[in-house]
Amino acid sequence: MFKKISIIGLGLIGSSLARITMNKQLAETLVAVDINPKVCDKVRELGIAHEATTSLSEGVKNSDLVILCVPVGAMGLIGEAIAPFLKDKAIVTDVGSVKQAVIDALKPHLPQTVELVPGHPIAGTEHSGPESGFPELFEGRWTILTPLHNTSVEAIDKVSAFWQECGAKIEIMEAAHHDLILGITSHLPHLIAYTIVGTADNLEDDIKSEVIKYSASGFRGFTRIAASDPTMWRDVFLNNKRAVLEILQRFSEDSPPCKKPSVRVTAMRCLRRSAVPARSENRLWRWGRRGIRHRSG
Repeated sequence: MFKKISIIGLGLIGSSLARITMNKQLAETLVAVDINPKVCDKVRELGIAHEATTSLSEGVKNSDLVILCVPVGAMGLIGEAIAPFLKDKAIVTDVGSVKQAVIDALKPHLPQTVELVPGHPIAGTEHSGPESGFPELFEGRWTILTPLHNTSVEAIDKVSAFWQECGAKIEIMEAAHHDLILGITSHLPHLIAYTIVGTADNLEDDIKSEVIKYSASGFRGFTRIAASDPTMWRDVFLNNKRAVLEILQRFSEDSPPCKKPSVRVTAMRCLRRSAVPARSENRLWRWGRRGIRHRSG
């Protein structure tokens, strides 16, 4: 598919892409680039790239596709550092959870001869590091691309094909629209999770121990979300603050439970049915029924 691919940042997303690229031979040469020498050592140990280097300039030299898997706040610095070493017609893409800020950070630095195709795979876990990646991470998940108006169709098609090889479904939309939608579906839930877990952590020790002991699946879900990389999510909140604050304001206005509770419950059930495939919903329901009968027997 490509002669050379460079992945900058070998965390969960970057290392998962590296594994897929190697397994499916999507590049003749895959270079893993990370400023942390220990990460490069781990990449070599795992064998998930042909080469591993801490040098940005060497890492992107003659690369056809450069994938930025770094926190959103670092995009501008990385873009500025690699720009002089990118070859003509190279494609630069990323995996950041915010898109307009990434475009604003990268566009001033990249040469006119380089194609920019911002992207966001909606997939992940609370784990990080090169040992955390796995090749099935993107299967059946959406990857949203937010190309610029002057991005060539050829570049968009190549990046789309790459993600499809990773098992992802592709959607193309405007960056601002992406940031609003993800503000609702991802960024605000993470903010709430961090807040709830932080509140629990600040409780007195005896109460905190009971919270842990009697935590139900809902709270455990919040702890899983809140265990995500704090640096990455700090950058997400800072770089999508307008959309997050707008959604947070709406959430605050809608949050009192006494506001038409029957209408709210009906709406929540409709959203649940839309968000969770019917097969999964039925399977969970049947499991719950079995569990109830078992306990009552």
